Amino acid sequence: MNTQRCMRLIVGCLVIVAMAKMFLRPSSSKGTSSDSHQIIQGGPFWANQHIPQLKLGHNEEDPVKKEHADNTEVQPEEKETIHSNQEELEPEVPDDTPLAPLKIVHLDLKGAAPKVKYLEKIFPLLSTLGATGILLEYEDMFPYEGELSILKSSFAYSVEDIKEMKSLAKRHKLELIPLVQVFGHLEFVLKHEKYFKLREVETFPNSLNPQAQGSMDLVQDMLTQVMKKHPEAKWFHIGADEVRGLGESEDSKRWLETNKGDLGKLFLNHVTAVGRFMNKLKRGIKLILWDDMFRKVSSDTIKESGLQDLASPMIWKYTPNMDVKEIGNYISKYEQAGFKGVWFASAFKGASGIDQKWTPISHHLKNHLQWHKVIQSMPQYKSVGYQGIALTGWQRYEHHTVLCELLPVAIPSLAVCLQTLKNGSFDSEAKKEVERLLGCQIELSKNECKGASFPGSDVYEMVKKIKDDLESSVKKIMQNYHVKGSFSPYHRKRSFGNPRNLAFFKDGLKKLMDEWDSFLLTFRQNMEAIFYPDTLEEWLEENVNEHIDRLHEMVVDVERIIKLNGQPKVDPSKER
Repeated sequence: MNTQRCMRLIVGCLVIVAMAKMFLRPSSSKGTSSDSHQIIQGGPFWANQHIPQLKLGHNEEDPVKKEHADNTEVQPEEKETIHSNQEELEPEVPDDTPLAPLKIVHLDLKGAAPKVKYLEKIFPLLSTLGATGILLEYEDMFPYEGELSILKSSFAYSVEDIKEMKSLAKRHKLELIPLVQVFGHLEFVLKHEKYFKLREVETFPNSLNPQAQGSMDLVQDMLTQVMKKHPEAKWFHIGADEVRGLGESEDSKRWLETNKGDLGKLFLNHVTAVGRFMNKLKRGIKLILWDDMFRKVSSDTIKESGLQDLASPMIWKYTPNMDVKEIGNYISKYEQAGFKGVWFASAFKGASGIDQKWTPISHHLKNHLQWHKVIQSMPQYKSVGYQGIALTGWQRYEHHTVLCELLPVAIPSLAVCLQTLKNGSFDSEAKKEVERLLGCQIELSKNECKGASFPGSDVYEMVKKIKDDLESSVKKIMQNYHVKGSFSPYHRKRSFGNPRNLAFFKDGLKKLMDEWDSFLLTFRQNMEAIFYPDTLEEWLEENVNEHIDRLHEMVVDVERIIKLNGQPKVDPSKER
């Protein structure tokens, strides 16, 4: 019995010890089965990664938490960084590119920038017409701050204006894409004496010297300020077209001497550096740049630069007889260079004449019909996709040139082009839709939209009247029999004339002046509702003042000479 009791006691103790071990086992050992370990460590991405533990000193704050707490940069919240051999890896960014290619309307703000109140009326119309985005080329209309405040126009948009534009775009489902030039077409920056030293050609403000000390700092500052106002942007256009004079500075010549004179590489080095900076500024940002500067650069050189991993080229061509085959050659080249996507750029205005006042609708329609052919051909390219098309609306050919057509004047052209892209042609259905939305009758043969009622149609109609009638009405009265015979420049200079002869046209001349004065008063009011004072002043100076001033001077002279009652002519030299 004693032996049995001892055995039972020993077994009982063993059971108690086993149960104690089971319940007291550390919780950290749970879930470490070989299966779960295989899930965590398996897979190509995680297998070779070493994730160091964060070591903090006494009372030391987690630097990751501190960075997010203090972060005032544009960067969105990032995932935990994973380290391998002390090198930071870029986090994977999901591709959220829209399934359908974008149709974006380009607003060139380097002249005749519309007020936000006008955009409030235009954005819903653009969306209804088929646009899915806005390409906003800020130039000097961005409210630059600090050292860059010198760049902004006197009428630059305010921070509140930008917020409102973003809100309008979002409300009408328009993707807003900022555009900031970083190389060529930097006239609005390099015109300032402060930045003369950064010019590629000392006497020309066109292009940035990529080798000059301070050039990249300038570009980065501009991009950072704009990106800070557009932290939600998915796309960003960095321009980089028409880099005039590249390679002519002493800095660039020295660089070329040691790099086999490779201009293409000189160009690519700068834009690639910009691209890398932008990806640090905001991970996953999709960059666009104009393609013209690397049309003559080999696909291998482009591939070596790494640009194809940072940006997409926007192939542009604005002519009505555009060579579709030529565009195809560019696409093939960029596909070989490793680009995953391409953009196209057509034009709905501002590309048919450096001082064009009236938009030739048929000209731009033909351009879009050619682009539609290119778009239809895209399935043949296996490794490069079509990402979208920008319908450009140039307001100037460059910063120092005159205004092209005002935006309201080009709305009919824009509507025709958008509907052409939507329908594949400007057929009866597309025409009917444009006429319904604009409240007008499209006459392609006359490049007109008769009876329009779209936002800004009052300016559209009045610009047409000025174009058609102002100069011709002044010329007509100058051809009057009595004006030619009794009111010549010689007569006016010498205050010499017969009051009887002058009376034959005086009332008609004054009536014409009064009619135009009244008309232009209304025109000013309508323009001021859409544009800032500098636009009105420039447009009048370029298109109106010469003719109106002539009328006013004629009225003053005819009234003055009539009062002289036909007295002998005056010797101008004695009047001095």
